[in-house]
Amino acid sequence: MDFAVGEVSTLLLNRSNGMSNRDASDDTAASGRATPPLRPPSDRVPCNKTGVCSRSYFVVVMVFFHVYIINVIALLFYVHYNNGQEDANQGLDAPSRNHPHAESRPPPSKSAPLRDVSLTRIEGIRVGHVQKVSLVPSKVHEMRTLSLKPLLFEIPGFLSEDECRVVMQLAQLKGLMESQLMVQDGQEELAKELNLSPEEIFNLLDINQDGQLQLHEILTHSRVRDGIWLTPENLREIYAGLKADKDGNDLLSLDEFKLLSNDAFQRFLLQRGVKRSQLVRNSRHTWLYQGKGAHRVLRDIKASEPLQVVRYEEGGHYHGHHDSGPVYPETACTHTRSAANTSTPFETSCRYITVLFYLNSVEGGGETAFPVADNRTYDEVSLIQNNVDLLDTRRNCDKSNLKVKPTKGTAVFWYNYLSDGKGWVGEQDEYALHGGCVVTRGTKWVANKWINIDPDYQRQARYQQLVSQQPEDEDDEGFPLNPDQRSSDTHQEL
Repeated sequence: MDFAVGEVSTLLLNRSNGMSNRDASDDTAASGRATPPLRPPSDRVPCNKTGVCSRSYFVVVMVFFHVYIINVIALLFYVHYNNGQEDANQGLDAPSRNHPHAESRPPPSKSAPLRDVSLTRIEGIRVGHVQKVSLVPSKVHEMRTLSLKPLLFEIPGFLSEDECRVVMQLAQLKGLMESQLMVQDGQEELAKELNLSPEEIFNLLDINQDGQLQLHEILTHSRVRDGIWLTPENLREIYAGLKADKDGNDLLSLDEFKLLSNDAFQRFLLQRGVKRSQLVRNSRHTWLYQGKGAHRVLRDIKASEPLQVVRYEEGGHYHGHHDSGPVYPETACTHTRSAANTSTPFETSCRYITVLFYLNSVEGGGETAFPVADNRTYDEVSLIQNNVDLLDTRRNCDKSNLKVKPTKGTAVFWYNYLSDGKGWVGEQDEYALHGGCVVTRGTKWVANKWINIDPDYQRQARYQQLVSQQPEDEDDEGFPLNPDQRSSDTHQEL
């Protein structure tokens, strides 16, 4: 077939050349002058410069084709080389499957306890999610997620009606005390220990550094003075009584601030008198022992601290607060201070979990409010805006993001700390801010149970070792640490 096409092409070329020669002779004769002889026909096949067979076009196509092939090959080499490097690194860093006893890290020192125990932390999944848990033999409870920040759950019917009644009766039998005392004297020594000049205090309180103290700036740092809950109205009254804000614009300059001595609030409140409604906490409470010999109901509710039973009369409240504070390197936990082997100037109650039992249904008010639950952000300064203090449970409970209505037998519990991502206690969960709304009608009975865990794993391990050495009848501490503990063991934690 190729040979036939070649013969046809040669024939067409010869005819074309012959016609060209004849045309050239006719033209010469017509012009009457001689023309140079024509160049003999070339052996190569002439091609149109714009055709596909153009040499330039062919060269360009081949160049692009080779460049493309080279790029593909280079990319394949690059991917293969990187995969090889990752496999090599994994082979160096991770133990081989064929050698299960190989270790990627050196064994920990003997002085540091092995972290072979992790804390159980129930997943909330989503707000409104209900999961069934077996808390007591032959009974299944439903646990509902109320919020994710903080991680908060509600368990209806956790305590029976008889259990609620027994706890209230035992608390009454022991006797309840005032949860908070009135203003006390002796603030002069505390003021001397402060050892800060008025200029330094002014600079610390001036959050936006504009040279003037606004009401919310003072309340953010001094909302609680000697157990008294201060409101913007209280501050204005104090300013007027001490003639500090002479222009009456609710702003204090440095010169005006210097008119206030360190105990100015204390002296003014003593002179004016304090009502119970102005206290941070208006209630009565007692602690019930849960060790050997205690009532069986109390023995069933096992945890770290004794059971605190609180009664709020009509008008009772508890302003917004955290059950546990942040823990810093220089801070010791109250329950592990004996195992810390160090003396620290700061001490706090490291309450990993708070469990709140409602012992009765309240006729009016008394909700447990979480002002910033599931908020996008947390900013302490933003808790007071436009003279609205979100921590004031007497006035602004209705502005809280979440309120839990007290219902007899219901238990709610939440985590006061985040996880460190390694199965232990992390930073304080600031969203765990909560308070008790004012009781508008009737009486409110609750019981608080706290599970204490030291964020310092080694301190907690030493403490647990000391506890384990005590006789069984003296051990009144619960420790919810099991390597493979499941959510069905929640009753042991609570």
